[in-house]
Amino acid sequence: MIKIGIVAGESSGDILGSRLMHALKQSLPEVEFHGIGGEHMQQKGLTALEEMEHVVVNGFIGPLLRLPSYLKLLDRLALQMQEMDVFVGVDFNVFNLALEKRLKKLGVPTVHYVSPSVYAWRKGRAWKMEKSTDVLLTLFPFEPKFYEETSVRAEFVGHPLADEIQPVQNLTEMRKTARAKLGLDNHAVVVALLPGSRHSEIQFHARLFLESCQRFQSLAESRKRYQFVIPCVREKSINFILREMQHFPDVEVHITEADSKLTLSAADVALVKSGTSTLESLLLRVPIVVTYRIGWLTFAIVRTLLHTRWVALPNIVANRRVVPEYLQSQATAETLARTMLSQLQSVQNNDVLHKEYAEIHESLRHSASERSAEMIVELLNRRSQTQC
Repeated sequence: MIKIGIVAGESSGDILGSRLMHALKQSLPEVEFHGIGGEHMQQKGLTALEEMEHVVVNGFIGPLLRLPSYLKLLDRLALQMQEMDVFVGVDFNVFNLALEKRLKKLGVPTVHYVSPSVYAWRKGRAWKMEKSTDVLLTLFPFEPKFYEETSVRAEFVGHPLADEIQPVQNLTEMRKTARAKLGLDNHAVVVALLPGSRHSEIQFHARLFLESCQRFQSLAESRKRYQFVIPCVREKSINFILREMQHFPDVEVHITEADSKLTLSAADVALVKSGTSTLESLLLRVPIVVTYRIGWLTFAIVRTLLHTRWVALPNIVANRRVVPEYLQSQATAETLARTMLSQLQSVQNNDVLHKEYAEIHESLRHSASERSAEMIVELLNRRSQTQC
């Protein structure tokens, strides 16, 4: 029986981890998974050693406040994981790399799935990865070059979202189908709002997004109906959004428990918090405006560390401004509203841009979960041969 340790610390990692576990089961029918993950990973057979909700902390300050409990958890997991045949850290970089470092010293082969953003900030982390990781699986093709001078084996495996989301053949039909599922008016202008999945992100973005929608509606054609859709499943966040909506009674907002992909599929244009949803938008050929706001102290720290011109994934992958992005003080309701209107009017039928979207989509389609599983099985086989 092969025992694999695996830890994910947030919802996106839970999904990545579950897909990887599924792919590993195809190659290793007799496999056990032990670690930390959410509902998706547990459905794939994870034996949970700790609830994922207990380890999720946002920003720079939160982890410092939780440091004593984190160190105790690291000690406990290192003890439990030392009997694993291999350990896989799924994103959740600070925690997982610290755990991988301990396990590597104990002789456990380690894999890190999703490269830290060394292209964006703290480039010295590429060298520090040597102490933690034997194999690094990257989602983007430009990432392995940052590890060429290290002993880390960095392999581009592709992005799972690019595999999951099929190339769009008919935008009109996609939107019509999605709107029917969401109960939206097929003749309305539909705007998707993705302020973030974490409650802290929603606190920073909800009012800004709603105010932007109000301004957008006043600038746009008055004859049309405008529907704004927010995907959200957490009751705490839904209640917060509902309270904020009371300040904007003229804005028709729908909160849906549907996922971001279906919401984006229904949209003519979207206002999106920087993150994975910006890539989802590109893959679904949705015109977007990207923004992000965080606490002033966190932003001050980030600004000193950031070494990239862009934060939106489409812009990072293309290495140019494919989608507009506005951060912190730049992100005003007036600016976001006018840019949303501009995107709606100019991007929707821009064949050149849609061709570039398609090329980026194709460059990221590499059967990521299956390729990642192959790399892990190869590492296990090498270890088995060495032990023999």
